[in-house]
Amino acid sequence: MISEASITGLFRTVFILIGVYVLLKFIGRVMLAKRALDNQRQELEKEKQDFREKKRFFQNLGKTEVINPNSSRPRTSQTEDVDYEEVDK
Repeated sequence: MISEASITGLFRTVFILIGVYVLLKFIGRVMLAKRALDNQRQELEKEKQDFREKKRFFQNLGKTEVINPNSSRPRTSQTEDVDYEEVDK
């Protein structure tokens, strides 16, 4: 089988190569944007988690937790307020 080079075949090949290049470039940009959105979503979730931990910390600030080591119940976060009295010596 003998094949001949033609101008239409050359243009067709060039257009196909350009199309593949543009398509790959577009897919790359879409993947880059998706990765940036995922990173932004992760950072926002981390900020929310940090805020919740900070809020919980300040809510429990000054409270004392009493844990009975002989208890068979699983440990739960039970806190109570403790009043301190000053002792004179």
